[in-house]
Amino acid sequence: MTLKKINRAVWTERWPAPAKLNLMLRITGQRSDGYHLLQTVFQFIDLCDWITFHPVGNGVVSLQKTIPGVPEADDLTIRAAKLLKAETGCEQGVCIEVEKNLPMGGGLGGGSSDAATTLVVLNELWNLNLSRERLAELGLTLGADVPVFVYGYSSWAEGIGEKLERIDVPEQWVVLIRPDCHVDTKEVFLAKDLTRNSKSIRIVDFIAGQHQNDCLGVVRERYQPVKDALVELSEFSEARLTGTGACVFAQFDSKKAAVSAYRSLQKKWQVYLVKGVNESPLFSRLKAGN
Repeated sequence: MTLKKINRAVWTERWPAPAKLNLMLRITGQRSDGYHLLQTVFQFIDLCDWITFHPVGNGVVSLQKTIPGVPEADDLTIRAAKLLKAETGCEQGVCIEVEKNLPMGGGLGGGSSDAATTLVVLNELWNLNLSRERLAELGLTLGADVPVFVYGYSSWAEGIGEKLERIDVPEQWVVLIRPDCHVDTKEVFLAKDLTRNSKSIRIVDFIAGQHQNDCLGVVRERYQPVKDALVELSEFSEARLTGTGACVFAQFDSKKAAVSAYRSLQKKWQVYLVKGVNESPLFSRLKAGN
């Protein structure tokens, strides 16, 4: 996708950093450096963080407001902006304002999405002319999920998540529950009872209904709120875990059925009614602005 340059007048517009779902997740091996090899299917949902970029003239990269518990230097938007400057020699500065809506530790890719939006939008605002492929390579140094957000379309992914192939999947209504817990991704991947030798499948197998998540058993047994959410959501549709969780979701063919489940569950849970989308809201927004 070739995007026209963004006009400087939109510097202070809000840009979406959407959440993703893992519609399946198979762990097929482990590299010598500890990274796990996997197969997964990413789809975006229309639940987003929102990021605004304010130009500054002193070359400094800063956050308007830090996220509690995350030092500014560790924030992925800051690291992404500084990575762009180091890659290109850009001397411009930016103050980054993040409206945080995606729960941390939820398996929705919030930090990775924030980083990707920063890479993509600042590449345009700073007129750096880096290719989408190069942005994805830079993003991979920040996190394994960043490339799919840079790529911007539902994807079949392999490797550690960076080998992407475009895939169209049904854009269904989704009910998403955020259990009251934070899942430690590192703990899950270090678990001795985690399946690490799943047989590789093909896209056609996924389409036929093979959408297991190999992290599910580990997370369900270690995090009771996740287990409870899966049980209650499964009363309405097949309940699944995204990534390593903690968020669980179910897809619905009709908005009416999704709304019914949402209303029943919101009495007890923090729940979201969202729509699965194949094109990232970020790139839909970029195209609409040109």
